[in-house]
Amino acid sequence: MLIQDEKQLHIRGVRIDWDKIDGSSYLRRIPAVAGANELSFHKPITFFVGENGSGKSTMLEAIAVAYGFNPEGGTKNYSFSTYDSHSALHEAIRLIKGRFKPGWGYFLRAESFYNVATAEEEYGKEIGRSLHFHERSHGESFLAMAQNNFKPNGVYLLDEPEAALSPQRQLTLLLEIMECAKQESQFIIVTHSPILLGIPGAEILSFDDGKIHPCEYEETDSYKVTEMFINSRDLILRRLLEE
Repeated sequence: MLIQDEKQLHIRGVRIDWDKIDGSSYLRRIPAVAGANELSFHKPITFFVGENGSGKSTMLEAIAVAYGFNPEGGTKNYSFSTYDSHSALHEAIRLIKGRFKPGWGYFLRAESFYNVATAEEEYGKEIGRSLHFHERSHGESFLAMAQNNFKPNGVYLLDEPEAALSPQRQLTLLLEIMECAKQESQFIIVTHSPILLGIPGAEILSFDDGKIHPCEYEETDSYKVTEMFINSRDLILRRLLEE
């Protein structure tokens, strides 16, 4: 049973004080982000969707850093840094938190997974437990890291978790997310995956059209483009190749 009472969510919303952002910042040139003063979450699973460059990962990263996670990913205890690339948006964010404190949390980013996996192995050696992520395939280690860190009563921020996963493994991740969400955990996920977006009862926020707004599963480009390609593959390929 997914959380129904919004007050039980660990992160209920986000408020942005734009006076704390420099007037020349590139953040002001991302329409969906620049137009957002407040963002509310209503479900235990929220998806950020939109075209590349629409600001969804920028927003997720800012929420993660404001919450106390390492910008490159991991738990709140991770302090390593290989490249300081996160924006200043987190400095202007105030999180609206729920009544109950989560017992665990994790920020998982596809683009910095190698660095986090390395840190996981180093920390694991210190406590005599290493999962040998670098000895597995990218997809296997990515899924294993997610599975080992999904726990009840947690906060999980995932940035394009499907990037390393086959369709079958995406279905496995979908089930893991749903089971964890039933145990009072909250997920905020950036994705292009029509598989993950199919989770029933999830909230979908689109960053397209210059503003952050709710949309239905069938309205997402991930769904529409995938459906169109599957149903009209020959016609689409012929037109693309002719161009």
